Amino acid sequence: MLRQFVEGTKNLLIGMGVTFRNMLSEPVTFQYPDVKRDMPARYRGRHFLNRDENGLEACVGCSLCSANCPVGCIHVVAAENDPENPVSAGERYAEVYEINLLRCIYCGYCEEACPVDAVVLREHYELADYDRDCYIAEKDDLLVYPEPNRFRHDILGNTIRE
Repeated sequence: MLRQFVEGTKNLLIGMGVTFRNMLSEPVTFQYPDVKRDMPARYRGRHFLNRDENGLEACVGCSLCSANCPVGCIHVVAAENDPENPVSAGERYAEVYEINLLRCIYCGYCEEACPVDAVVLREHYELADYDRDCYIAEKDDLLVYPEPNRFRHDILGNTIRE
């Protein structure tokens, strides 16, 4: 009985110590819609497809990202490249490249598996939307790289894309 009282008092004092330590520290608060947080360098956010130095698609349609995905949210259909009008630098290119962002766990295995560094996960963290169809990222969406989090809000708090 006395031992339980001593252990309970000790745990209470430890918890109160944490509370008082945090009460005296400076709060870290962002005024979110106006001030965006800079994400760490290794943060894995939204997917993008890179282009090479000639402006061609870097993806060669090898489907290693799809095979390496633990949840199977990536769908790649490869097609043969036309020599007169190439889409990518390789013999093939990804005719269809889709990622279901609702199933994705943002593990980064697709980025690690890509032999030509075509798939990257970048610092974009504002991924919320009202329409489920917007979470199927197609190739045209993935090739566009916008500035990170280019949104603002109006006087009513509604989010507006810049």
